[in-house]
Amino acid sequence: MLAPPVSTSPQPDSLWRHLAGEAGSFDAPVGAGPLTRDLQVDVAVIGAGYSGLCAAHALQQRGVSCAVLDANPVGWGASGRNGGVVSSKFRPSFSAIASAHGLDVAKRMHRLAHDGVRTVEALLEECGIARARFERTGSLRCAHTERALASIVAEAEWVRASLGDRSMTVLSREAVRAETGSTGFVGGVLSADAGTILPLEYVLGIARSLAARGVPIHTSTPVLAIDRAPGVAGVTLRTAGATVRARQVIVATNAYSDLTPATDAMRRELVPFRSAMIATERLPAALDAKLMTQRRSYTETRRMMKWFRRADGRMLFGGRDAFGKEGQDTGFEALRRAMVGLFPDLADIRVEFRWSGYVGMTFNALPHVGRADDATVFCVGYNGAGVAMASLIGQHAAALALGDTPDLALLAQNGLRPVPFHALRAPGVRLVAAWYQFLDAMGA
Repeated sequence: MLAPPVSTSPQPDSLWRHLAGEAGSFDAPVGAGPLTRDLQVDVAVIGAGYSGLCAAHALQQRGVSCAVLDANPVGWGASGRNGGVVSSKFRPSFSAIASAHGLDVAKRMHRLAHDGVRTVEALLEECGIARARFERTGSLRCAHTERALASIVAEAEWVRASLGDRSMTVLSREAVRAETGSTGFVGGVLSADAGTILPLEYVLGIARSLAARGVPIHTSTPVLAIDRAPGVAGVTLRTAGATVRARQVIVATNAYSDLTPATDAMRRELVPFRSAMIATERLPAALDAKLMTQRRSYTETRRMMKWFRRADGRMLFGGRDAFGKEGQDTGFEALRRAMVGLFPDLADIRVEFRWSGYVGMTFNALPHVGRADDATVFCVGYNGAGVAMASLIGQHAAALALGDTPDLALLAQNGLRPVPFHALRAPGVRLVAAWYQFLDAMGA
């Protein structure tokens, strides 16, 4: 007999949940609820976040029967908790990719990065997700030292000269100060092909569109086992209430792959890293007109990077926290101190929302998508830039499940590749994070 289902949880009490509630996004259930009868489909998808739902969307567009299963509500994981930044980048720079793998690979990776933004834009239009409030306002990377500024300026110049990309613009110290309202930066580089979005509304909108087209989305349905019979093609997904038989399965559980034993193998591809965010109360009119006037997304160049943006008249501020666990208070006060350090005007402004979740980090700092075996496709590891890339890779995962061979450049994985010494990941992450914090404090 199968174990009882993993207990499910509501959406974290974030600003995104608050805004979705105000908009009536939870007035009607999203999805068909727990699976109670056996199904047979061409492709089963595990995970109702960006990757899983975008895979299901691509399959439905091609007339392929599919079903989506998730242990929790739609967008419960990183898809409903992230900072809502739609970016055209990877963690490694394109010049670093070219140095390691050649210019042709860098060009292919550059195309994939920008394809991710186009994918989000297309889904928003096709699914009619106006509530997501997507704004293509660009992303400004703010340099905290002259050395950091020189590095990001050199990258922008390389991208322009080598890739023909003219979407990056260098801003002076004065321009960054005038736009952000902070004196903590010496300049910056603006990437025009980026924007902001309400992340939970985006994932809920995709799910509603799929459900309206007849794609079953079963929440509160942990997949407890994935069985394969000798000599029989396909897989059987077992849940507490029923089974799903499919020719192929796409595992899109990312940093939450350890929720059940069925997807636990994917966990070893990743180092889950806690990411935390705070959101202030609505700002007074004077501060609203002074801080981040262009309403872009913003990041800084420190190793333990912080990011910030505006939404709903509030200041949002986020960062990595290797030393706390999801749901703990650890890190929130540190975020507030960092926020006030960059924006002293916020010293007396109340923090109204705070939440956290896990980011899936990979050993090579790039997303992974490929086959675990002849019936299983996986997609994991968005390394903190998942809104656009997870949307794109979900579609490519669907193509792989159908036997296609999309050009995935460095993202393609032939089989699972566990992180070396995975059992030591937690202390290792803490050690590296402590070293990075020391270097940032020293201004190195």
